[in-house]
Parts: sequence; C-alpha cells; structure tokens
Amino acid sequence: MPNKLSSISRGTMKKIEHSCKSSIFRPSSQPAIIPLQPQQEKIISGWERLVAQAQTINQMAAELEAEILELKAIASAINSQTNYLSGNAKSRKSVCKYFTVSIPWVKQKSDECLILTTRKVDLFRAEREAASLAQKLRQQNKNRRLAAQRHKKNQEKADTETKVFFLGALINKS
Repeated sequence: MPNKLSSISRGTMKKIEHSCKSSIFRPSSQPAIIPLQPQQEKIISGWERLVAQAQTINQMAAELEAEILELKAIASAINSQTNYLSGNAKSRKSVCKYFTVSIPWVKQKSDECLILTTRKVDLFRAEREAASLAQKLRQQNKNRRLAAQRHKKNQEKADTETKVFFLGALINKS
C-alpha cells in the first residue's frame, strides 16, 4: 500500500508540474513573498525628499538670520535716534542686548550623510566690515596725501634747480 500511495502522489505531482508549465497557469516572476526591503525607487524618492527637506531647513535658517540682522539694524537705528535727540551718546541704554545666537543648519558630509547641527549668527560682522573698510579708505587717503606731498616736494626741488640753473647761466653771461 505505501508503494501505491507514493506512486499516486508522484503522478499527482507530475500533473501539477505539467499544469504549472502549461500556458494556462504561469507562475509570476515576482516571488510569492514580497521582501521587507523597500524598492530602489522608493529609496531614491525618499533620499530626494530628505535632501529637499534639508534645503528647506537651510533656506529658512538663512531667512531667520536675515530677520535677526534686520532686528539688530532697527535697534541700532532707534539707539542712534534716541542718543541724537538726547544729545549724549552715553546717556541712554541700548534698546536691545545681544547674546550668542545660533540657527539650525543641515550639513552634508563627504559620505553623503546629513548632519543636523547649528551655525552661529555673526551679529557684528557688518560693524567689523565697516570698520575695516573705513581703515582701508583712511590708509588709501593717507598714501595719496603722502604721494601728493612727495610730488609737491619733488616739483619744488625741480623748480629750485631750474632757477639755480638759469641764475648760473645769467651770471656766466655777464
């Protein structure tokens, strides 16, 4: 009896195999169990969304930095007006005090890994740049004045030498 069952089961398996190969029933090229890993397209679109979100954060951070600097400019203008009206630059307190300020920032490492960090806002960069530019302009003005003085001195020396030459020529003629 066991031989008979096994031969029946073998025959049934052959029929199933034959029916699987027939054009009526073709197995899908996809496996019956979908793997847990996301598809490549989903990974790429997810990465694109991640990069876009990082860019949005950085853009908003730049806008926030600009607004902070505008706040400082307004406060400085109010301080200047108040001090001018009062006539004493040291009589009034500042309307705004400043501490170290940081904004969120997303950086991308060389291995394409993103890092959410902070970046300091340089509140006094404009003042330093203005002072540096003023110093540079003062130095240029000083150099021009010195060059003009040297030119004037050289011109006076040349005029004196010319006068001496002509006087010497007049003395030699007489």
